[in-house]
Amino acid sequence: MVHKALGNAWEGGKKKVCDAKCCQILNMQSTPNYLWQLEDVLGQGATANVYKARNKKSGELVAVKVFNNVSYLRPYEVQMREFEMLRKLNHKNIVRLFAVEECGITKLKVLVMEYCSSGSLLTVLEEPENAFGLSESEFLVVLQGVVAGMNHLRENGVLHRDIKPGNIMRQIGESGQSIYKLTDFGAARELDDDEKFVSIYGTEEYLHPDMYERAVLKKPQQKAFGVTVDLWSIGVTFYHAATGSLPFVPFGGPRRNKEVMHKITTEKPHGAIAGVQRKENGAIEWMYDLPITCRLSVGLKGPLVAVLSSILEADQERCWGFDQFFAETSDILHRIVLHVFSLQQATMHKIYIHSYNTTAIFLDAVFKQTKIVPEQQLYFFDGHLCVLEQNLPAQQFCCTSENSPLILVSTEMEPAIGVLYRDPALDFPKFIPNIDIVADCNTAKNVLSAVYQILRISRSLLQGQELLLKGTYWQIIQRIEYCLEKMHFVYKQFRKSRLQPRLPYNDEQIHKLDKVTLGTLAQKVMSIFQEEGVQRYQTALAAHGIKMRMILEISKHLKRMSSSISACQVDLEECRDSLENVLDQVPQRMQQIHLPRAPVSPPEGIGQTLDAVVGLQQLLGEIKTVAHDLQHNNSIIERLGGVTPAPGV
Repeated sequence: MVHKALGNAWEGGKKKVCDAKCCQILNMQSTPNYLWQLEDVLGQGATANVYKARNKKSGELVAVKVFNNVSYLRPYEVQMREFEMLRKLNHKNIVRLFAVEECGITKLKVLVMEYCSSGSLLTVLEEPENAFGLSESEFLVVLQGVVAGMNHLRENGVLHRDIKPGNIMRQIGESGQSIYKLTDFGAARELDDDEKFVSIYGTEEYLHPDMYERAVLKKPQQKAFGVTVDLWSIGVTFYHAATGSLPFVPFGGPRRNKEVMHKITTEKPHGAIAGVQRKENGAIEWMYDLPITCRLSVGLKGPLVAVLSSILEADQERCWGFDQFFAETSDILHRIVLHVFSLQQATMHKIYIHSYNTTAIFLDAVFKQTKIVPEQQLYFFDGHLCVLEQNLPAQQFCCTSENSPLILVSTEMEPAIGVLYRDPALDFPKFIPNIDIVADCNTAKNVLSAVYQILRISRSLLQGQELLLKGTYWQIIQRIEYCLEKMHFVYKQFRKSRLQPRLPYNDEQIHKLDKVTLGTLAQKVMSIFQEEGVQRYQTALAAHGIKMRMILEISKHLKRMSSSISACQVDLEECRDSLENVLDQVPQRMQQIHLPRAPVSPPEGIGQTLDAVVGLQQLLGEIKTVAHDLQHNNSIIERLGGVTPAPGV
């Protein structure tokens, strides 16, 4: 019986291995030079699927676009259009075409393309960290990539017709910086600036309003479309990348409320860049600037809004052409950034300016953001007064950064403004009591998004505090040094006077005035020292003492927690040892039950005993896991508990 059972198990095992190999073979497809598994799907569409594949000889990773039977229902010239488009395009910001082959089994056409391992721009925007839009540095990389890629398309007379974040792939270059590339030319066609077309392609949320009316609302119309339809899609994509949200959102969402979606895009006032309906049948709330939650600086928001308002224009006659679009976006990309911290206002500014622009243009750009007129602007850098000559080009200014900006001090009183932000508590969602896997996942993502925003705001607040202290420190030191210089001058005069036996009348009067001046300057220095140096230090020291006491209390609490966890760990280890002893006795007990003797009926409850053994083994495993976690957590707590307050606190 045992041999028979083993034989059956062997045959069953062989069958399973064969079945697995057959499944693996059936799950794999290839062309003469490339191989891929059907489970490695990168993207799916109506006419084709995209898979991750490998070169059979080199093992190089590529992306293969495999067309399905539906794609062959299209006219032949439409089928060949994507192949022809990709063959004529060659640019680092456009996904490259390596080859066109046929699938060995189905004989369907396969495009072999460059593989972008970091997903798409949509993948990046769906990360909780980017729920409120990309960072300024990453947005500029997106802007550069899309503008350069689109410029190459227009140079070759190509219209994409389906620009959206999902069709902008991301690759990490050798320097570690992102490279964004346009892909999916299934809807692309050749079209010059002055030509029109009537066929409909694209994705709903990114469609030009005229195309949306015909494609989504199914309303008959005789309108022809020009190259500006791509500009509308680019505008929606840039807004999405800058804010993390779509610009035009009816109540219930674009897919559920199509009529209002069309109403928002077609009735948008000139200059508006977004419209949101917050209540059912409610009014449209128009936005003429990027939201406060957007991570871009005011210096970049200004020129970007000008671009968005001019390409998110439903009237094709009023919309910019590509020439102006390329000119304005290239102007943004070719500017350098100078970091300025306004001390009285406690605000950080990024000044986008051309390297050849002079001081006068720089001062005017600062005025536009701070409202401090050029005549009242004084600058400090690295603790010293920074005098900017009128004709000095910006490229010869100090090398600034967010942590080392130019400190702007107004000669007049300016109101304190500080960091402007939206209260993160307003965006903090709450979990619903019921178990809903999809809703819970979405809520968790929103919670993470809010925490990322809190982290960014906290960093800005702390950076502001540091720069305020640094700027104030420089002001105090500079004022004392100024008084010291004047006092040195008086001292030199006194040394000269000492060499004379008696001063003439006029020199004696000057000497008296210098004595008064010296005393006044000494009092001024003492006043600065006492009121601005010592008092501020004492205030900071008192606050530091309060913080250190809090840290000490937290440290003591953590130590108490550590002791409690250690006690729990001991109890768990004793429980684990007891369970192991019980489980060690189980084999002996089972042998006694199975000793050869006269046939008897199994003892009552033997099944329950076996179940209990299995349950104990599972419990032992869980106890070991808990014990390991407790030990790990306890080590962290012990390290945190080691923090001690400053001496004397």
